[in-house]
Amino acid sequence: MTLIKYKPLVRQGSGAVAGLVLVAALVGGAAPSALAQPTKPRTTGKIEEAEIEIVKERVNQLPEATRNFDKIKLPEPPPAERKVAYTFPDFRLPADRLNPSVKVLTIRSEELTPLTGNFLKAGLGNYGTFYGRGYFHSTRNTDHSYGLDIKHVSSQTGPVDGRNSGVSESSARLMGELYRGTAAFGAALDFGRERYNFYGYERAANQAEPIVRPETESIKQLFKRFGVKAYAHNRAPDQVLTYDASLGYRYWADIFNAQENNVMVNAKVGYAMGDASRITVTTDASFISEKDLLPGNRQQPAPEDSQTRTRTFIQATPAYEFIKKRVAFTVGATLGYSSDTTTNVSRGVVYPAVRLGYTVEPEKFMIYAGLGGALQRVTRYDLSTENPWLNRGLNVADTHRGPTVYAGFTSTPARGLELNARATYARDRNLYFYLNNPIDPTKFDLVYDQNATGVLNIHGELLYSVAEKIRLGSRIDFNRYALRNLPQPFHRPEFQGTVFGTYNVFDKLILGLEGYFFAASYGISYRPASNPGEVRVPDFYRATDPIIDLNLRADYRITPKISIFVMGNNLANRSYQRFYGYPVKGVNVIGGATFMF
Repeated sequence: MTLIKYKPLVRQGSGAVAGLVLVAALVGGAAPSALAQPTKPRTTGKIEEAEIEIVKERVNQLPEATRNFDKIKLPEPPPAERKVAYTFPDFRLPADRLNPSVKVLTIRSEELTPLTGNFLKAGLGNYGTFYGRGYFHSTRNTDHSYGLDIKHVSSQTGPVDGRNSGVSESSARLMGELYRGTAAFGAALDFGRERYNFYGYERAANQAEPIVRPETESIKQLFKRFGVKAYAHNRAPDQVLTYDASLGYRYWADIFNAQENNVMVNAKVGYAMGDASRITVTTDASFISEKDLLPGNRQQPAPEDSQTRTRTFIQATPAYEFIKKRVAFTVGATLGYSSDTTTNVSRGVVYPAVRLGYTVEPEKFMIYAGLGGALQRVTRYDLSTENPWLNRGLNVADTHRGPTVYAGFTSTPARGLELNARATYARDRNLYFYLNNPIDPTKFDLVYDQNATGVLNIHGELLYSVAEKIRLGSRIDFNRYALRNLPQPFHRPEFQGTVFGTYNVFDKLILGLEGYFFAASYGISYRPASNPGEVRVPDFYRATDPIIDLNLRADYRITPKISIFVMGNNLANRSYQRFYGYPVKGVNVIGGATFMF
């Protein structure tokens, strides 16, 4: 509030006009409502000037508000749950293979945000673990941005026979963007190198020693990755024409001379027909040329054993969208083509794309339902991020998900609280499962049910945020698989749950928590081989132990540029197996420092 003290002075003549103008300007700025009062006739003669003394004595302050993220909107149809595993980046070390297939609401692990655009981070831990990251990025700019992100994490030893279960992951990403009005144009380069070992070999009856302990180099797996992408988008919702298009290329190779070259085209165009309706067309295309070794019994692969094939994937969804008042609906169709014929499924598909949403209470509660289906592209590049212990000669095929029926709701019942729930039933073909190979059980094949697999998914999410100080969340997924030919849904657990949270104790200390629970999943146990390279006889289907995993993290800022951190993984110290035969590390603690510049 600004207080004005008024001290009248008496002066003669018209020279006081300038003072009067100054008074009128100041009083008009301090009290605009006075302008609305009726004006009085101007009088002549003496006028009084005023000496204005402005005293600022009060500052209006509002309490810190709890942030609600996005207003309720009609959710997209549920994606095909292709991925099996799940990992929070920067929180978990490789080879634990707990990667979430869908991001959990809008929460992410808190970082001490680098205002300068650059930081270096390094840490050390048990198992001979080294963690390093470099982030070099331009400062905030409305015209452009560019940056380089480099990351490396490795463990010299692991839970089985020291170096035989070591692991290493390195990646680099270079990106740049230009902003022109509501449009953005960008490009990105990605490089990656990952080293794993096939340490799931047979052990003696007491499980203390392997039957035959292999040399580390003889069980080595190595992945090389490269990607380039150019894109342009205009996502401003008030534009008549919106677009989001990209052209990319990805390369993948492993130690067995398998290769995958993938050219990708993605585009989504929307045209507003009015304030309440829009026509959209979404297209995706992928053209893969792959080379893989034929399955064989030789320890050393030979180039003449390789075969080359092409895989084509094209899909488009034209739709009409309407949103007005409390009703939102989409009507369209998905047309797709995949050249894969693993289970003799039709190459071409047509699925409905219908969604209906109704807002029971604006910005508080919406219900929705839909009917759909789609093809899901499956690549070696993605499969190897889920399960790094893949076999040679994989028969990779795209998943046909559909028809699909789903219903659910989104809700924000209180400030800072978000709830989402959804039930989905789909008929999937070419849905892959991981199964230990009968010749070499340390490697995993892809297996398929020759008939359609019924998949029932119950999904729930919760997020609670208090004034950017506390964030708590949970995510659960229950999956029921109706199989015709496969005896078990190998390495697809029926229940997955996670809880997570961050607490900003004060400006210098941030604490983080993540906990996971996976139901048991099934692998297969074989009888010992009489001779090397022979096909083994299945013994029984073995259920892995349920997964209970607890991770904690703390970041403490010492100065504006220097902070220290500590991360603890698998603090419950459970030697669980996400994939049969591969126990994970026990308690793993990393401590280090971050330098911002």
